[in-house]
Amino acid sequence: MEWRDEGIILGLRKHGETSVIAEVMTKAHGRHLGIVRGGRSKRLQPVLQPGNSVDLVWRARLDEHLGQYQAELLTARAGRLMESAIGVHGVQAMAALLRLLPERDNHPRLHDAFAIILDSLDTPEEAGALYVRFELAVLEDLGFGLDLSQCAATGAQTDLVYVSPKSGRAVSADAGAPWADRLLALPAFLPDRTQACTDAEMLAQAFRLTGYFLNRHVFEPRGVEPPISRESFCTAALRAMPQPKSQPGPDHPPVQETIS
Repeated sequence: MEWRDEGIILGLRKHGETSVIAEVMTKAHGRHLGIVRGGRSKRLQPVLQPGNSVDLVWRARLDEHLGQYQAELLTARAGRLMESAIGVHGVQAMAALLRLLPERDNHPRLHDAFAIILDSLDTPEEAGALYVRFELAVLEDLGFGLDLSQCAATGAQTDLVYVSPKSGRAVSADAGAPWADRLLALPAFLPDRTQACTDAEMLAQAFRLTGYFLNRHVFEPRGVEPPISRESFCTAALRAMPQPKSQPGPDHPPVQETIS
C-alpha cells in the first residue's frame, strides 16, 4: 500500500530511540498516523513541528497497518507560531478539535481551513473569528451543525440575534424577545459574513456559543473535559481585541478573559 498527500503536523510521540509517530491532518486521508524513521534527527526535527505543512509518502503492507511516512517540508510555520500566545495555543486548540474526528476519515475542508487559520494567527484581530468558524465547521462535520441562516420561528433572514440552545437554530430579535434569557447570543458576524468581529464582547459571545454546543454534543457525551488549549487561546484572542465602545461601569462591565 502506498499513497502521497500533503498534510499539517498535529503532534508527535517518541518511537524507539530515533523515530517518532507523526500525527498529521492530511488533505485526502484525514487525520492519519505513521512512523517517521529518524524523526528525532537534527534534519527532521525542524520539519516535524506542529503547524508545519509537509509533503508525505505513506507506505504499509496492509491498509490497516500503522505504516511509515517519508516527509518533506512544504510550509514552515512552527517558528512563527511559537512567537505569540495566540499562535501557540491556537495550533494546539485546533489540533485538539481535529482529534475529535475519527482517524482516517476524509475532511478536506477542515484541512484547508486549518491551513488558512494557521497562516492568519499572527493577525490577532482576525484569529479569534476564524477560529470560531473552524469550531462551527468541526461541529458540522461531526453531525451537529448549527443553522444560522434563518429564524427557526419565522423564517426571517435578518435581525438574527439569538440561537436556541435546544435546536441550534437562529432566532430573530422579535421572535426571541419573550425567551431572551433562555437563548444564546448570536454575534452579527457569524450569520453575516460581510460583517467583521469588531470587539471583545462579540468574540466572547461567539466563543460561548460554540463552547456550549461542543460541550453538549461532544465533550460531555464522551466524558472528556474541554482542552485547556481552547481556554488559553480564547483568553489570548480576547486580550487582542478592543473592548466595546461603551465605557465599563455597573451596566457595562469589562469583557471577561475566560470563557465558561
